[in-house]
Order: sequence, then C-alpha cells, then structure tokens
Amino acid sequence: MRDSLRSSVVCAVALVLTFSAQAQGLAGRRNLPSFDSKPYHFGFLLSGNRADFRFDRAAEPVWTDSLLGISNAPQAGFNLALLASWNINRFVSVRFVPGLSFQDRGLSYRFQAEDSEETTLKRTESVYLDFPLLLKFRTARVGNFAAYGLIGSTWSRDMQSQSDVNQQLQDDFILRLERGNRSWDVGAGTDFFLPYFKLSVEGKFQLGTRNVLIQDQSTYSAPLDRLRTRTFILSFCFEG
Repeated sequence: MRDSLRSSVVCAVALVLTFSAQAQGLAGRRNLPSFDSKPYHFGFLLSGNRADFRFDRAAEPVWTDSLLGISNAPQAGFNLALLASWNINRFVSVRFVPGLSFQDRGLSYRFQAEDSEETTLKRTESVYLDFPLLLKFRTARVGNFAAYGLIGSTWSRDMQSQSDVNQQLQDDFILRLERGNRSWDVGAGTDFFLPYFKLSVEGKFQLGTRNVLIQDQSTYSAPLDRLRTRTFILSFCFEG
C-alpha cells in the first residue's frame, strides 16, 4: 500500500508538469473563459490517502505490565467522491463532496517477552461514507492557473465498523472504533483550466475531533485514553 501511494504521488507530479507544459505552450490562449460566470459546477474526485491516529496514553493502564510502547504505523488507501460547487463570487465557493473513503490505520505495540521484545501490529480497516462541506478561497486567475485554500468539516460514518463485535468470540482481541466520526479539514491546491474541463490537484488534512476508541479494557484498548483520526488526502478533481 505504501508503494501504491508513492506511485500516486509520482503520477501527480508527472501530471502537473505535463499540464504546466501544455499551458505554457498555450500561453496566449485563455481556456474556459466563462467558467467563473456560472454559479454551479459539478465533477468528481479521485484520491489517495495516508491515515494514522493521534492518541493519548492512559494514565494507569491495566493488563499491560509488559507493554513497552505504542507507535503509529500509517497505512495507505483511496477515496472516490462526487463534487457540487456553488460560486458565491469569483474568489469564494461552497463545496459539497460526498463520497467513499477506504482507510487503513495501524498501531504497533511493543511488549516485553521473557528474553526479547515482541511487536504486534493492530490494523483497523474502515470504509467511511463521507459528507464534507468546505469553503474554497481562490486567487484571481493568472492565465490558465489559480491557487486556492480549503477549510471545512466532514461528518463520516464507518460502513465497516466492528463496534458490535464480541471480543470473547475472537481468536485475538481487536481494536474497536466508534462508527461515527467528525473532522476539521484544511488544505490547498491549484486549478488548471484546460480546453474542455478544469483539473484541480489538491492536498488536504482531515483531523478527527471525536474520540473514536471503544474502551473495553482489552490488551490493546486499555493502554489508550483517546484515539482521534488523522488523514492526508491527495486528490485529482475533474470539474465541468
């Protein structure tokens, strides 16, 4: 998964360079000149993500006398989303971006064994149904380019949550997470106005505000006090 995310970043850089070269070759031509005069625009996003946790250790954990440490083990995933955008004016727009987010997170636990250390990776796979509402602040167009910033919030529901799983029926304990989540979103990107559509390349952080940990005093939840999600998303937005 890490290799796939690295490949996505390489492809993103290659695409940006390609479109930049094309736009420079069309320096005298202004693509989509009436794009900003339309109040509504629609499109879709294809994204790659990298997700982990922000966590707080419990003050007095139980069942963890042999626990030496906990660390993040970030994992890669991807997003598919639709886009509806309403232009308040040329520089500010409201964006609604509902979609699916396939996220995979991991925590690495180090335990003291008899004569050595043992490491256990607990992964949590989620399929979120996301409902982001964002404000986009854009600069004026310079030829066929414009830069922008994003800020907003996302409400999410995990369609693959294991919140109802009975730990006593498992071969090993799992790390259970709440089904619902909320996050603050902040990001930035660049608009490329092409002859037939607008392409945007953007990076965005989603910082979860809700404690999603289900504390059942298992080996893996007992050492934790709070778990909040953190995700970086690299997106390609195609807008007409």
